[in-house]
Amino acid sequence: MQKILRLKDLPDPGSARLSFAGDNYGHGACVVRRGDEVFAYLNRCPHTGGPMDWVEGRFLSVDGDLIQCSLHGALFRIQDGRCLSGPCAGQYLTKMAVVLDDEVITLPDSDPETGSFS
Repeated sequence: MQKILRLKDLPDPGSARLSFAGDNYGHGACVVRRGDEVFAYLNRCPHTGGPMDWVEGRFLSVDGDLIQCSLHGALFRIQDGRCLSGPCAGQYLTKMAVVLDDEVITLPDSDPETGSFS
């Protein structure tokens, strides 16, 4: 496991782009905080395969309720990564394991495509 970020350093609601071992695409992870919950997804749009943040680490819609892809405005539910609108409606972001332990957010060293750990 990699220590990544302290919970107190991530606004509520807020998001960040984080690197992780085994990242085959180089886009990192999209990590989103909602209250005391943290969600992580591969930072890769299911429609284009590109990274979703125009400004590094900014993934949320203006109201902070959804993840928004900067490439074409697709909107995804934070809790499960399901696309609610846009060209990839009905598809999902690739979920990543995330651990919140003693106020520290960590991601496992793995490839989220295969689930294999390095």
